[in-house]
Amino acid sequence: MPRSIWTGAISFGLVTVPVKLYSAVQRKSVRFHQLNGKTGMRIQQKRVDPTTGDEVPYEEIVKGYEIAPDQYVLIEPGELEALDPKKTKTIEISDFVDLDAIDPIFYDHPYYLAPAAGGAKPYRLLHEAMTESRKVAIAKVVIRQKENLVAIRPMEGGVLGMSTMIFADEVVPPDRIDDLPDDVETSKQEVDMAQMLIDSLAADFEPDKYQDTYREEVIALIERKAEGKEIAVQPAAEEEAAPVPDLMAALKASLDAVQQDGKKKREKPAAKKKAPAKKKTAAKR
Repeated sequence: MPRSIWTGAISFGLVTVPVKLYSAVQRKSVRFHQLNGKTGMRIQQKRVDPTTGDEVPYEEIVKGYEIAPDQYVLIEPGELEALDPKKTKTIEISDFVDLDAIDPIFYDHPYYLAPAAGGAKPYRLLHEAMTESRKVAIAKVVIRQKENLVAIRPMEGGVLGMSTMIFADEVVPPDRIDDLPDDVETSKQEVDMAQMLIDSLAADFEPDKYQDTYREEVIALIERKAEGKEIAVQPAAEEEAAPVPDLMAALKASLDAVQQDGKKKREKPAAKKKAPAKKKTAAKR
């Protein structure tokens, strides 16, 4: 059973909901260590002063912010501690907004909120009210000495989900991207064909259908090497410049392929008819 990483309360108006916070994801990335290729020993990283070559003790290390090349403003630990946000155990809701009004780019890390002791009824009340109104709560909370902007929303199963959010000044505006199309025109026929292709591929979202195939292949590689099997490394293929496609032809070919695939799935192989049983000849008296 997962352990809660934070306990506190949701606060809106005069209502308080005691809650516990749980991480909603468990990352499964494959992690590697750095080894000496000759000895196979793990590399140790040391903090070394490049001017003296001496290792610097941890207690002598201070923080510095670079304001120019090789020019730093030194910051003492006490100076940062004085700026730490006030440690509270409250998720202060400031606004309720429409779910569709939040661009997914603002979501960061997902969590679950569960009711703490004495919080079952107000927790259920908040979940049902937010479900009925289709609203998301925007709030601030201090976790691990950092103030976070969060969004709280009702989820299936009667649980409240909470996601930390990216602040607006941390999001890169899309107009800073130079490669966006500018003077490109599309015809109505092309748009209609693209819409037909999208409709033909439309489906319900099933999370279990998508797998991290790269991670699975890396784990399989590690297992084969651990068993002493030889690994054949294929030479990297040289990338060639892709020809400019005929957009309408590509759309039509894609649509035909999708429709043909769907037709094959609908057509089930006919069951083989059993041959009628042969009548037994009457035995001669």
